[in-house]
Amino acid sequence: MTVDRIDGEVFRRLEQDLHRSEVRSSRAAVSALLTDDFMEFGSSGKVYNKAAIIDALVQEAPSDPAALPEIYDFTVKSITAEAVLVLYRSVRRSDGVTPERQTLRSSIWKLVDGRWQMFFHQGTIVP
Repeated sequence: MTVDRIDGEVFRRLEQDLHRSEVRSSRAAVSALLTDDFMEFGSSGKVYNKAAIIDALVQEAPSDPAALPEIYDFTVKSITAEAVLVLYRSVRRSDGVTPERQTLRSSIWKLVDGRWQMFFHQGTIVP
């Protein structure tokens, strides 16, 4: 399986899975989606490795499934036959308490042992 044979919707689904509470709250689910050498530059400015991001995600309070961020301008660009760059803008609408937040997101996904895993992610909040 290479990028040439994969529809961009696969990566949209993978990205959306990482926004879902039922995935974020499961160490096993998140672990399966991230490479062992995963790294994230968070919108907070913190740098996370796989263990740190899993610890942070499982401690989050569950969110309403309807509150999932909307995704716009979703693009997948091939880097190699077994790696892609995913770019998009996510919008989390205001719930009346928390203001709307837009984030520019980039991820690198690698094909590892026949399945796609995220190798790198960065979220940059749009002022």
